[in-house]
Amino acid sequence: MKRVQELLAEIGLEPERVEMFNMSAAMAATFVEAATEMNQRIENLGPNPLRVPQTAGKGA
Repeated sequence: MKRVQELLAEIGLEPERVEMFNMSAAMAATFVEAATEMNQRIENLGPNPLRVPQTAGKGA
């Protein structure tokens, strides 16, 4: 994970956009907590700054 985070930083993305959680299938509550945390983190970081907005009518 550390290398992936380093690569993200190199291309201009926040390393916080990726994280690995280890848990078993029996840990449903922990999964929900981790998913909620990551969702909130991504919402706080905002949209991908490298994504080029598509314009309406492109290719027409």
